[in-house]
Amino acid sequence: MSPAAQPSALHLPAGSAASGPYELEVTPESAGWGHSGLRVLALAAGGSHELATGEDEVVVVPLSGALDVECEGERAELAGRAGVFDGPTDFAYLPPGATAVLTSAGGGRFALCAARARRRLPFRYGPAADVPVELRGAGRSSREVRNFATAGVFEADAVIACEVVTPAGNWSSYPPHKHDETSEVESELEEIYYFEVAPGPQGQRGFGYHRVYGTPERPIEVLEEVRDRDVVLVPHGWHGPSVASPGHHLYYLNVMAGPGQERAWRIVDDPEHAWVRGTWADQEVDPRLPLRPGAPPAHSRTSPSTSEGAQR
Repeated sequence: MSPAAQPSALHLPAGSAASGPYELEVTPESAGWGHSGLRVLALAAGGSHELATGEDEVVVVPLSGALDVECEGERAELAGRAGVFDGPTDFAYLPPGATAVLTSAGGGRFALCAARARRRLPFRYGPAADVPVELRGAGRSSREVRNFATAGVFEADAVIACEVVTPAGNWSSYPPHKHDETSEVESELEEIYYFEVAPGPQGQRGFGYHRVYGTPERPIEVLEEVRDRDVVLVPHGWHGPSVASPGHHLYYLNVMAGPGQERAWRIVDDPEHAWVRGTWADQEVDPRLPLRPGAPPAHSRTSPSTSEGAQR
């Protein structure tokens, strides 16, 4: 069994995987797999960082704050956001074999979503207004999904990334699902879950739970209490639910990549729990969604989705 399949290596509490300038550094080598990576860079006001992408393509995502990105003679000004619960953000795509300079006048925290790439695409800017936002599930399985760099939405070679916001007390990544085989109904993808937890009204620390379990042929067992800025690695197996405790909204950033030539996100439900999806037709989408000021109420935007990837 590889190091990534050991339970002790799959949950990375906040700060435990810090390295150099990064609050978090997950590489294919540190995870014990071959394709997916994630770094979180914190910059003080006026701070700057030079990033060499090497073998990876990288999607730069502001978690909080604004950022200027210079790469190969071009520049993108990312407006960013105050925090992850304040709606989608703009982002920048960096090709492999490039050097970029990241500068933040006001300071902030920035996710660098990475995947080993086989072809080189150009440096690009992704506007927040172009990020598709879906409300998925219903009732206590309602969640908001921001598909900023998923297959079919934003062109990349290998990386697939999205954000999910789960309102306090709700479940997401449910029914449990997996994507660890190559077939007509499934893609082989390694996955990183990076969590943030909204504090209580007086700054109280919240928490959530995340579950990963395997098949008889490929056992894996994870049930972790996740706190703000924790990470869970999913090398294979069924994963879900992600549970937000009452009083604390839960955010996670998903980064995925795999060995397949096709960049696709095909997933299958655990057949023991797939029936739950059929109960959503008679339930309303959680009216707290989407979780940002000034947006229309959830029930006026979408109905519960049964589309590919709706487990997220």
